[in-house]
Amino acid sequence: MKRFFTLFAALVVLSLNLAGQDLLSELDELDSSEPVYTIATFKGTRVVNGHSIETKGEGELEFIISHRFGTINSGGYDLFGLDQAFIRIGLEYGLTDQLGVGIGRNSFNKIYDGYLKYKAIRQSDSGSPVTATTLISMGLQTYPQSKFDSTLTFGSRLNYTYQVLIARKISSDLSVQVAPTFVHTNRVDQTILNNDQFAMGFGARYKLTRSISLNAEYYARFDPHADSPYYNSFGLGIDIETGGHVFQLIFSNSQGMVERTFVTETAGNFFKGGIHFGFNITRTFQLTH
Repeated sequence: MKRFFTLFAALVVLSLNLAGQDLLSELDELDSSEPVYTIATFKGTRVVNGHSIETKGEGELEFIISHRFGTINSGGYDLFGLDQAFIRIGLEYGLTDQLGVGIGRNSFNKIYDGYLKYKAIRQSDSGSPVTATTLISMGLQTYPQSKFDSTLTFGSRLNYTYQVLIARKISSDLSVQVAPTFVHTNRVDQTILNNDQFAMGFGARYKLTRSISLNAEYYARFDPHADSPYYNSFGLGIDIETGGHVFQLIFSNSQGMVERTFVTETAGNFFKGGIHFGFNITRTFQLTH
């Protein structure tokens, strides 16, 4: 099963890469001048919870701190969720301008995650109307400890995500993105979850000022388990850019910060107060020239 998913992801990456190469070859035949590629479709590598099409430049290292508090409707005793908090600390490095690698650790269910991200097609003034980025990620959930459940093997704790992120910068102010997504989790509670979950992500960014933008994100699951207690992930964010930092204020019904948790296991109903306030803080360092 894992070999099939790996082969599927490799074929997606290869097909997008070949398509991008063919498109650029055709453009070179028509016009010898270099195309002008679209930049800053999104200001950060995340829309809200999920990835954007953006990758780091070659030699750039991004340090990411993500924080999610409890639900706002938990009441004043928990200071409207501020007494409960989960954090993810991550790093993303640009191997090239189009290929990046990332790792992270989440306190929510104690998940370690790693991913490869490849920008296969780039939007340009005389070429492709969209940018397409492929994402392959793997997660290892270390909660609960094996001493509490001897059947939890290393393999049973693994999960995999495959995404194709497709975005277009429609104007200097507006960008949109779609994200066909497949999540496979080796072991789940099969009374409420399926091992395999397909979903479609939708994202948008609208620039309010030179340094502030409003983001929105929604993941619609296809054919979830009939008895699933979970909801589709929805989130709103405000991006504030300050030099090398991007600060994102987030309101979402998802408390998890990796695809397995927010795509398949979002527990809150956004429209009934199941909203988690949180933030992402990113800082980029140029390690090579």
